[in-house]
Amino acid sequence: MTLLVLLRHGRSEWNETGRFTGWTDVDLSDGGKEEARNAGERMRDEGLAFDVAYTSVLKRAIRTAWIVMDVMDLMWVPLHRSWRLNEKHYGALQGLSKEEMAKEHGAEQVHAWRRVFDVRPPPLDASDRRHPSHDPRYRGLLPDELPSTESLKDTLQRTLPYWFGEILPRVREGGDVLVAAHGNSLRALVKHLDGISDEDIASVNIPTGIPLVYEMDGDVVKERRYLASPDELSRAKEKASRAAAFRH
Repeated sequence: MTLLVLLRHGRSEWNETGRFTGWTDVDLSDGGKEEARNAGERMRDEGLAFDVAYTSVLKRAIRTAWIVMDVMDLMWVPLHRSWRLNEKHYGALQGLSKEEMAKEHGAEQVHAWRRVFDVRPPPLDASDRRHPSHDPRYRGLLPDELPSTESLKDTLQRTLPYWFGEILPRVREGGDVLVAAHGNSLRALVKHLDGISDEDIASVNIPTGIPLVYEMDGDVVKERRYLASPDELSRAKEKASRAAAFRH
């Protein structure tokens, strides 16, 4: 069996302050760094290792991978970065308070922007400095690859080519793989791996900093489990569910 470990980055500075983040390059909070260390310790104590790691081009995911690799003494393992593993782009909401947006637009609308499979938040204008066309890390992308906003459906469509083209071939070769990414890019992969419907994916929450381990036989998932006790996982999922619902 080959191991595929999906790890949502630790809490970011904007997670702590309740702001929409998306493609904004926000770093981990101190608590998020501790979550990453704990994730590395969990995998190390389970006797896990990996041959290659993948992450996005956003520092909160990259730093999570670095911390995990340091804790596990795997700093030598190749680490590949791709914009295709970035978080969902939250458009004009990026940088704004989730609480204030819920007051202005209603909790149900904010919930739809965040969780409904094919609903996009309001787009960024291309002239806005927050638009990815102004960020040098995306200068090699085609104009139609630069989102002004994204739904989870859009995120899935840009994540799957990287899964099929880069990650899955390593899994098929028998290499154990770590993917350190974001709540929505990982939800997209989980939707694909677990065959979750468009409707049911809205209720799927991936906790920060808790490794989700898939045992793979080629393309086939044989087993999946979180590296956490049932009580800990229940608390983490409830916390993620409350944050995702964002109804006050």
